[in-house]
Amino acid sequence: MPSSQRSHLFSPIQLGHKTLKNRIVFGAHTANMSVQGLPGEQHRAYYEERAMGGAAMIVVEPMPVHACAVLTRGNFLAQDDAVIEPFKAIVQACQAHGTVMIQQLYHVGQHGDADLSFEPNWSPSGRPSYHDSDGSHAMNQAQIEDTIDGFIKAAKRCQASGFDGIELFANYHGLIEQFWTPWSNLRTDEWGGSLENRMRFSKLLMEGIRNACGPNFIIGLAISHSERTRHDLSLENLLEIVRIHDQHQHMHYVTCGTGGYLDYDVLMPTFVHGEKLGTNLSNAVKQVLQHALVTCESHIRTPENADYVIASGAADLTSIVRGQIADPHLANKARDNREQDIRGCISCNQMCWGRRSRDYWISCLVNPSAGREHQWGGDRFVASSKPKTVLVVGAGPAGLECARVAAERGHQVTLCEASPQLGGQFRLAGLTPRRGQILELLDWYQTQLNKLAVTVNFNKYMDAADVINVGADEVILATGSLADGLARQRWLGHVEAMPGLDHKVYTVEEVLCKQATLGKQVIILDEGGNWRGLGTAMYLLDKGHQLTIVTPDAYVGKELSRTTADLDLRAKLKQGGAIFMVESVISQWHGDGATVTSMLDHTSTRVSSSALVVATTNMAFNELELALAELNHHYHAIGDCVAPRQAPFAFHEGRKLGLSI
Repeated sequence: MPSSQRSHLFSPIQLGHKTLKNRIVFGAHTANMSVQGLPGEQHRAYYEERAMGGAAMIVVEPMPVHACAVLTRGNFLAQDDAVIEPFKAIVQACQAHGTVMIQQLYHVGQHGDADLSFEPNWSPSGRPSYHDSDGSHAMNQAQIEDTIDGFIKAAKRCQASGFDGIELFANYHGLIEQFWTPWSNLRTDEWGGSLENRMRFSKLLMEGIRNACGPNFIIGLAISHSERTRHDLSLENLLEIVRIHDQHQHMHYVTCGTGGYLDYDVLMPTFVHGEKLGTNLSNAVKQVLQHALVTCESHIRTPENADYVIASGAADLTSIVRGQIADPHLANKARDNREQDIRGCISCNQMCWGRRSRDYWISCLVNPSAGREHQWGGDRFVASSKPKTVLVVGAGPAGLECARVAAERGHQVTLCEASPQLGGQFRLAGLTPRRGQILELLDWYQTQLNKLAVTVNFNKYMDAADVINVGADEVILATGSLADGLARQRWLGHVEAMPGLDHKVYTVEEVLCKQATLGKQVIILDEGGNWRGLGTAMYLLDKGHQLTIVTPDAYVGKELSRTTADLDLRAKLKQGGAIFMVESVISQWHGDGATVTSMLDHTSTRVSSSALVVATTNMAFNELELALAELNHHYHAIGDCVAPRQAPFAFHEGRKLGLSI
């Protein structure tokens, strides 16, 4: 095995009674894959793939410790021994790869979800939920003791399942932190008031788990800090709490994250935020601990990030979650000096947090095998028994992924692209502010295609005759989509074309390709509520344009709210002077302005502007498909040329087809 250039990251370290083979943790996150509250084959394959990929420690997603702690459809059964046997299969499979296995235990207190628990939210002082508009129930003495008992019994179930330890969810203003925080703990009994009283709950939890599970059982404590929320727990208070717990050796490690229910957009930060966000807290915590290790999480995306965190002394361990969702073999590739082969996370949150926010099981935009490891594996391809010649037309996400996977399986692949570069419209997204990770991903594809000896022909527009002349065994059409030249709006279905399109109207593609002549004032019609229109808005804002954003949605960035990127985006747009016109359509473009009509009261406003930029639903570019169909020539069609959608579905269809041919 070659010696890794990341020497700090790949040095072993002792954690309690276990030795971790490196410093890379696959931290706790809700995969939401259980069936009727029990982990199954999908869960096992998901975690085992990361263990196989080299993660030293895995913290399995949180187990609710009480009926009122249930938060998602996929939560494991609370207070039920039925979970023990299914978990044994997961734990044993991962431990076989030398991975230390931990399970997180949680209770979110006032922030529960009655739609799923059908229970009142329990909290120290009955404060309101920040998950929804519900209030909560102030726990009495018996209920506090019942909850502590729930944590202890959950830990014993974890031990019976073979887990090496547990991690307590004391972050993101969950129940434990609610007891710590004066704003959410207004009690005047022994559970509130002084710091000693506010710590009583967590103290009894950890001491109870230690007494029940014995010395050879790891206890971790997950914390976070919100730097922007004034009434949240102060950093000084938080440091004193972990210092006291460490003094009594209540835990073996502390995981440090960012944000929470009061500061949600940095809980799982997208690309709009900087990297290595958790280091401020982890560095501060490390200064006050004498016994416990410190894990840094929050936007530690790459082995380079992680190695820096360890080398700088800001933490002992690093949690790379989305990076290992995107490439489950990240650790082994970094260990073996193959970082150029790591498929990087692009920090979009579309299919991980984005799907979880809608209570689906999670996946990944760039790695559609995430969540499907039990069906597809995780970038471990079985060679085809009948190698073929394959022609792929179009090098956007669908075509790139299909070409790569087909070549991985031993097929001889030719990829033809009409433009001079890989990526199609996805590349244009990489030109918008802070989206350079998309361009890094396209560079990764270029590297992989070169290694796999895929023939790539740029500036090669293919018609039906060209395709037939190639004579490939399999023809894959991935020709993508085009902007709707008629700027049709979904909420004006009776209007076949926007009136006035003949002057100073541009698509977002024309703007990003620098084919648009724009004046100072620009109107953006954003029907999607996603990065196609709003990334272009940020691009124009950076260029100094004055923006008016018109959307039929109730707020700007509606589709981005599932990724948590919308709040920061709206703030930046507003700070840049953008004007929002919501629940509105454009009735007519006049060349020097637009008539904007409210969908609520049908009143119209004339808005002056030197140009109109349109982000409406694209149209499939399927001319080649129609021509081949008419000639009765065999082909497969994938991606936007079938139906215009967002990038995850193009990558998914590309991999699915590449695995099948």
